[in-house]
Amino acid sequence: MSSLSLYSVQAILILDGQGERVFSKYYVPPGGHSDSIFENLKKQRSFEKELFEKTHKQDSEILLFEDHLVLYKEYIDVTLYLIGSLEENEIVLQQVFSAFKGSLDLILNSGIDKKNIQEHYDMVLLAIDEIVDNGVILETDPSTIAARVSKPPKNDTQLNLDLDKGIMGAWGFARSKLQERFQQGL
Repeated sequence: MSSLSLYSVQAILILDGQGERVFSKYYVPPGGHSDSIFENLKKQRSFEKELFEKTHKQDSEILLFEDHLVLYKEYIDVTLYLIGSLEENEIVLQQVFSAFKGSLDLILNSGIDKKNIQEHYDMVLLAIDEIVDNGVILETDPSTIAARVSKPPKNDTQLNLDLDKGIMGAWGFARSKLQERFQQGL
C-alpha cells in the first residue's frame, strides 16, 4: 500500500498543435526524487515531445505513459494535459482535470484555442494557481475558479482625480469628501 500524500498533481501542460509549449508547470513534492524526469528543461521537453506524439489525434482522454497517469483533451490547436502518479486516484485526477477544462471554458468566452489562451494568459495562469498549488489540489469547482479569476478586486474608495484640475481640483475633491464624512458622523 502506498503512503497517502496531498501532492496529487505532477504537472499541468498546454501544448500547441505542433507539440510546442504554450504553458507548462511541473510540481515536485518536498523530498521528491532528484532523478525525476521533470528535473531539468531538456528532460521536460523530451517528455512533452513524446507525450504529444503519443496523444495527438487520439480519441482517448486518459493514458498510462512512462509511469504516469495522463489525462488530456485535444482542442482545435491546443492540447491540455494533467499528469499524476500511477498510485493516484483516477477519479480525483479526473475531477481536477474537469475543473481545469471547465474553468478555462468559462474564462475564455470564445473557446479554448491557442490565440485565446495567449490573449488571456494572465487569467489562465491564475486559474491554474487556483486549482493546484505545488501539486496540492485546492479547488475543483469551475464556476468558483472562474469567479475568483475574473472578478476585479474590491476597492471601497476609488479616487478619480482629473489631472487637468491640478491642486485646486484635488483640494476641492478632498474637501467635499471630508464634508461627506462629517455629515455621515464619521
